[in-house]
Amino acid sequence: MNKIYPAATEHGEIKEIFQDVFLVTGSVVMAPGIQLSRNMIILREGKSLTLVSSVRLNEQGLQAIDALGKVEHVIKLGAYHLGVHNGLDDPFYVQRYKARLWAMPGMQHKQEIQTTDVLAPQAKLPLKDLVMFKFDSSKLPEGLLLIKRAGGILIACDSLQNWVVADKFFSEKAALNMQKSGFIRAANIGPQWYKVCEPQAAEFARVMQLPFSHLLPSHGTPILNTAKQQFAVTFKEMFGL
Repeated sequence: MNKIYPAATEHGEIKEIFQDVFLVTGSVVMAPGIQLSRNMIILREGKSLTLVSSVRLNEQGLQAIDALGKVEHVIKLGAYHLGVHNGLDDPFYVQRYKARLWAMPGMQHKQEIQTTDVLAPQAKLPLKDLVMFKFDSSKLPEGLLLIKRAGGILIACDSLQNWVVADKFFSEKAALNMQKSGFIRAANIGPQWYKVCEPQAAEFARVMQLPFSHLLPSHGTPILNTAKQQFAVTFKEMFGL
């Protein structure tokens, strides 16, 4: 029986941010007239590819992925991710490539796919220099990934964002709504994630103990070199850390 997957939506080209670390900005329609951007991060080790915060690409985009290597792993980093659109495109990639699905305990998936590998701080992850950070107090499972190279590359789902502007993938209505709701801000804690998941301030003190210089967010543009300094300002403003 053929599965029917959500169609690919508007997206850009895959860009190599660091060696073997790629990012592509796509979009999602949340409701009629409400479209906003979202990112997929692609990690490569040898010929093996790991997709984080999956975004379905069109046929040209899929060909570009296939040119990079073989998709073997899909990582679901947050349970809240875009609310009802959480894990929207995971089934497409898991079933197209027979990929392994990494997720934290308690995460639910669409279209009856199942977690094959538990995502946890102690787990041996697909990249040898990749480790996982867990927000212990978040009401819904949420994590960060840290690639231990280039000064530390942090990958975030909903927790840490960097929508400096409403980009070209936003509809006009979405841009206005997100601006009013506090989403359009540099080095931001995801407002709706924070409201729903209620993480404790101590979690962000733990984040500051991580050795990172860069952020690749699922929402917004990468922060290169100054991510830790920028989030230190945000955390001090919000929590007095």
